[in-house]
Amino acid sequence: AEMLAAAAADEKSETTASGVVMKVLEAGVGPYPAANSTVELHYQALLADGTVFDSSYARRDSTKLPLDGTMLGVREGLLAMREGSTAMLMIPSDLGFGARGAPQAGVPGGATLIIRVELVKVLEGGFAVYHRRQWDER
Repeated sequence: AEMLAAAAADEKSETTASGVVMKVLEAGVGPYPAANSTVELHYQALLADGTVFDSSYARRDSTKLPLDGTMLGVREGLLAMREGSTAMLMIPSDLGFGARGAPQAGVPGGATLIIRVELVKVLEGGFAVYHRRQWDER
């Protein structure tokens, strides 16, 4: 909780109503995905102590997946990103793996997740009309 509060206090971060803290590292100019979109992305997923538990960068292979098949916190972040954007997402446990965690990946129950995500491409279902978000103007 302290880590999320500190990240939210950063003036370059935005916090969603559900508690995901998002910091855009690189703003893209492409379309936003829709809730039913399939996207191509690169990511690195870490625990609060910096331990990497999953990384498409390490595999040197981007991931293609439907947004409705991703964890809630990642989906929420991706819906606020344009194609070509890279962002750091800090995801509270209840929007990540929850109380159970993901023991097979080394994620304990109740863990806050830090996910660096690059929205490489909206493969299908994105918005053709770009809508503005407040962080687009920074």
